[in-house]
Amino acid sequence: MEIANSVIDMIGNTPMVRMPKIAGHLDCDFAIKLESYNPGGSSKDRPALAMLDAAEKAGLLKPGGTIVEPTSGNTGVGLAIVANQRGYKTVFVMTDKVAPEKVDLLRAYGAEVVVCPVAVPPEDPESYYSTAERLVNEIPGAFRPDQYSNPVNPQSHYESTGPEIWRQTDGKITHFVAGAGTGGTISGVAKYLKEQNPDIKIIAADPEGSVFSGGSGRPYLVEGVGEDFWPTTYHHDLVDEVIPISDHDSFLMARRIAREEGILLGGSCGTAIAAGLQVAKGLGPEDLMIVLTPDSGRGYLSKVYNDDYLARLGFIECDGDTCISAVVKAKGEKAGDLIYVNPETPVREAVEIMRTSGVSQVPVAKNEPPFALAEISGSVSELQLMNATFADESVLDKPVETVMASGLPTIGIGQSIQTAVELFEHANALLVIDGGRPRTVISHTDILEFLSPTTSEA
Repeated sequence: MEIANSVIDMIGNTPMVRMPKIAGHLDCDFAIKLESYNPGGSSKDRPALAMLDAAEKAGLLKPGGTIVEPTSGNTGVGLAIVANQRGYKTVFVMTDKVAPEKVDLLRAYGAEVVVCPVAVPPEDPESYYSTAERLVNEIPGAFRPDQYSNPVNPQSHYESTGPEIWRQTDGKITHFVAGAGTGGTISGVAKYLKEQNPDIKIIAADPEGSVFSGGSGRPYLVEGVGEDFWPTTYHHDLVDEVIPISDHDSFLMARRIAREEGILLGGSCGTAIAAGLQVAKGLGPEDLMIVLTPDSGRGYLSKVYNDDYLARLGFIECDGDTCISAVVKAKGEKAGDLIYVNPETPVREAVEIMRTSGVSQVPVAKNEPPFALAEISGSVSELQLMNATFADESVLDKPVETVMASGLPTIGIGQSIQTAVELFEHANALLVIDGGRPRTVISHTDILEFLSPTTSEA
């Protein structure tokens, strides 16, 4: 009988499919490997099972133990599936960047979930790496698989995913594309494929801003791919090319595939397919490109597939001159680089910045530009600082963070002017978000000048 003994036995052997609507115009053959067909819905089921098998064999994970791991969601699901089968508890650490349904999903498997801020460096005590390490030390019998440095991670793909791809393509594959997060998938598959044919090209699809494509690790919104440090499970010597893809192109590609091909994929799948299509333009009939798509889009319904969410972040636009983009364009040079202050900037300096820039309100932002929205920690205004200084003149020499107000209300560059007018009923300024990043600040005056241009301008 064709009946699996447990859900664990269903991991692997995922299908491949062509995309005639998206890639039918190409000269090369182009297909995706649908890792969403794993029981946990992603490619991470493979290393999850392998890492726990290895930990049990080495005596690192004992009966009744607790598995602790930082995850963007998919690895957590894979670990939870195996843990539930074998009687382990699970505690997962996630950043506040992940979609809320991913947190709910892990809790549905009975896991404890700890959410940490994304806008902190890895070494910060509040980072999800540091938090996971602390929990491992605090919880008796805890084991951390550590997908970022565990060699079993890439080895699992060397032993399963790579051979599957080679077999499914009858050895005709010439190009392989995958995202790089821990680097386990692309490194393991690359090692196997290059052992079969050294001429196979391996392409890493990376979010703009991630270290793999030369960034600092920030800012980007795509989940589960890219990094702000170099995992030891990433073998860069096996990767022939790294292609950075914007959040905008990642999200819109995923949405396009759902609507044209009927395949619901995650945002990082959009990253990988966008990179694959870039390379495929230069390929011929003798070439076969396989793009690994790691997960389903069901974990991103509140983000990638939510029109309001994408509009608020400036990824999709309304029509014509009714958009905030038209107001920003009308500002011309006045809408140049974002004027901001850091939390540690002295109040005296913040006052001078506003004075010389001719603005009355500025956001307070951690780090340096370009900023992620999560890095905007507050705002200050001339009126607010005047009142604080009048009450206590020593405030001038204190850092801005001691007196700052909450952040400015935000509006996507593609949202309507009507939305801005409604927001201005309760605010004096709005922070415009373009492609997920703060772009500029607009005021009542900017809207009024756009709606009522002067005679000379008319």
